[in-house]
Amino acid sequence: MCDVKLIIAAIKPFKLEEVRQALTEIGVRGMMVTEIKGFGGQSGHTEIYRGAEYAVNFVPKVRLEIVVSDGLAEAVVETIAKTARTDKIGDGKIFVLDVQHAMRVRTGETDDNAL
Repeated sequence: MCDVKLIIAAIKPFKLEEVRQALTEIGVRGMMVTEIKGFGGQSGHTEIYRGAEYAVNFVPKVRLEIVVSDGLAEAVVETIAKTARTDKIGDGKIFVLDVQHAMRVRTGETDDNAL
């Protein structure tokens, strides 16, 4: 097993650039970003469109996937938490998973060297 972590974070979309910049400053060299929809404590909300009220059950979020060495993982989690926080409901979640194996396709480097 390699000493690599996968950090998955769901954050508010308008916080993406601020979080990306903060992560770059601490040494993160790459990440994958996906636009997603979800719900948690917010449980959606209602909106009025053309005079009709309707329920919005899923809220737009951005999913970050970042693979880093074990030694950088805690700093990444702290940076995301601090930078993405608005102190309002729906700020998001962060998950940290162990990575069994990693490979850079272009060079064949593996595990920590693949990052």
